[in-house]
Amino acid sequence: MWNSLRTDAPAGLAAGVTAYRAGNGDLVHAYVARPEGPGPYPGVVLVHHLPGWDELYREFARRFADHGYTAICPDLYCRTGHGEPDDVAAAARAAGGASDDLVVEDLVAARDWLRALPTANGRVGVFGTCSGGRHALLAASKAGGFDAVADLWGGGVVAAPDELSPQRPVSVLDYTAGLDAPLLGLFGDQDKSPTPELVDRHEEELRKHGKEYEFHRYPDAGHGFFYYHRAAYRAESAMDGWQKVFDFFGRHLSTGS
Repeated sequence: MWNSLRTDAPAGLAAGVTAYRAGNGDLVHAYVARPEGPGPYPGVVLVHHLPGWDELYREFARRFADHGYTAICPDLYCRTGHGEPDDVAAAARAAGGASDDLVVEDLVAARDWLRALPTANGRVGVFGTCSGGRHALLAASKAGGFDAVADLWGGGVVAAPDELSPQRPVSVLDYTAGLDAPLLGLFGDQDKSPTPELVDRHEEELRKHGKEYEFHRYPDAGHGFFYYHRAAYRAESAMDGWQKVFDFFGRHLSTGS
């Protein structure tokens, strides 16, 4: 994946903030990155993590566009207000965080927005890290209709009753039967949320329901090992993980797959 580009490829892309009609009929901001040209291109909905709709996720969107995907990353905290990402994320958390039901509506609307593009090939995946991994899996399991889902170290997928809240009333694990797309999971064995034991529990439930999935675990990594701006970064694991993400989406989102 890395440095596998063709030197004679045009490699143009367009990126910027737009607004789309999301859950509840609300107009919500989203960052969109897409390759230039007529397509057809597969789409990916990017679900940002707890730190918010930040610069890292804009980079992720452009990375997907560089690899031939139209990527849309909705601002799940848009209704909270605007400002620098850390401040908006803090305000959203203080208000209890985004509700699961509304997040699912936002992601489904983003999926449909991608499919309606004249450059679309009709296939759409959903990708998220941390809380975004949990939300990606939640949307794919509860609402369905995605063609592939990538959950990267999503914490809280397996939730005990005392971890549920009005905003997160049901453990995502309980929606496993409804998952109708192949699942990729990447996890660090040193992570505290989810722990390896919780990943085992999740895998057990997927096997029980006969779901198509592949989990990859990294012994020397913890939570957020893609995040190059943090001490958690593990370069070799991150590069291998990106390779697995693009291999997985390439198999399931390319036209004719």
